[in-house]
Amino acid sequence: MKNKLILLSVLLLCIAFVSINKNAFKYPKYFPKPVYALENNNRTEFKIELGRVLFYDPILSKDNSISCASCHNPYNAFAHVDHSLSHGINDKIGKRNAPVLFNLAWQKSFMWDGAINHLDVQALAPITHPDEMGETISNVLLKLNRSQSYKQLFYKAYGDSLINSERTLKSISQFLLSLISSNSRYDSMVLGKIKFNTKEQNGYRLFQLHCNTCHREPLFTDFTFQSNRLSIDTSLNDLGRYSVSLLPRDSFKFKVPTLRNIEFSYPYMHDGRFKTLAQVMNHYNSIGLINENILKELRKVMKLSSNEKVDLIAFLKTLTDKKFLFDAKHTYSKNNK
Repeated sequence: MKNKLILLSVLLLCIAFVSINKNAFKYPKYFPKPVYALENNNRTEFKIELGRVLFYDPILSKDNSISCASCHNPYNAFAHVDHSLSHGINDKIGKRNAPVLFNLAWQKSFMWDGAINHLDVQALAPITHPDEMGETISNVLLKLNRSQSYKQLFYKAYGDSLINSERTLKSISQFLLSLISSNSRYDSMVLGKIKFNTKEQNGYRLFQLHCNTCHREPLFTDFTFQSNRLSIDTSLNDLGRYSVSLLPRDSFKFKVPTLRNIEFSYPYMHDGRFKTLAQVMNHYNSIGLINENILKELRKVMKLSSNEKVDLIAFLKTLTDKKFLFDAKHTYSKNNK
């Protein structure tokens, strides 16, 4: 009898370990420690499933026509390639390009100007923006509470069918946190599984020489706000970070975007003005005028040759993570709801 109790105890411990391990937040050892407080939003597969369904459901918008995925396509690293600027309800057009959504556990602020300081409230911005989803969180909750399928999903995720704003927003966060991109050719090189070819290696050298200050490895961004001397779009009059900080030195500064999956996340820049990586290369190859509001590393013209620009783009394409881009776990299925 004693031996059976011991065996049962060991079995229960094993089951508990497997359950904990299954829900663990996993990321490469060469990534920095996440800044998101994972202990405040306990990760489970059911919460991720609920967040995924919410992400793809236009119920979050005022007229039930726009979902999060309308501007964040999973096959384009959760960016928006069809339009330079985001589109919302009633064919309204926003003022910025929809950014990629992955590796968000390492970000302290969100949006191009850093207006949102926590992932758990980030979804409120597009939900309530009049040019995007144009809805209120209170009305979203009313609609969710009318849905028997959502009551079942909330029950699976939280142990009861209570639907409130905290659970709704944290579930969306759980789905977003699950979007980790770390299986590119670059990652295979870091792990010693492959070696870059000559063009990729030369492009990597050029990247480290000209780009790595802001687009810092391994996340390929330092999450700061910088000016890169883009000409001002007078129709948008977007002041960038200044609109949040009200500091003159932040005028026309925008968050440094990650370069991971850059091959698939066009168009580029906060207003989507560049359609190709070649256009981006040409921009950075031409700036360099002294300006105290521009990063000192950008005050020198890169002077890349045509071949060097091709090599740099070849390196940037090693940051494409096709396993992430085409992972069925990230897409929507009616079977999920």
